[in-house]
Amino acid sequence: MPTPKKGPRLASSPAHERLMLANMATSLFEHGRITTTLPKAKRLRPLAERLITFAKRGDLHSRRRVMRVIRNKSVVHTLFTQIAELMEQREGGYTRITKIASRHGDNAPMAVIELVTEPVSAKQAVVKEAEAATKVADEKAEEAPVEEIKVEEATEAPAEAAEAAEEKAE
Repeated sequence: MPTPKKGPRLASSPAHERLMLANMATSLFEHGRITTTLPKAKRLRPLAERLITFAKRGDLHSRRRVMRVIRNKSVVHTLFTQIAELMEQREGGYTRITKIASRHGDNAPMAVIELVTEPVSAKQAVVKEAEAATKVADEKAEEAPVEEIKVEEATEAPAEAAEAAEEKAE
């Protein structure tokens, strides 16, 4: 387990840092992209991705867990209906951080953090479709021998009975 970071955080206290991250996450989900400093963007990414994962589940418990962080109900509704639908095929990597020029006033490193809205690449989609087809074929193959055995028994039994009847007749 990594040791926790020591020293000053993004803000003056842990509570203030949580509030800042919650506000940035709200703005990210509301606008789709925000411009902030690089350390803030790096701290926001895990929180935003966890919230999107909860939204993909879509149940009541997940909605309540997201509501602990994001207090704006309209943003939570957008997250659960629109953003979760866009991210349905993705297994992770919902956000992208792009470095931009430093801020003029204090030369702080700046970055743009945005939601990845492009669909999953065609190659990954084809691979997933092929895996699903293989799984379905395997399930049908497991069921098929059982049916064949029943069919064979049903066809052989009358033939054996007919042979036995012929032997008795002779």
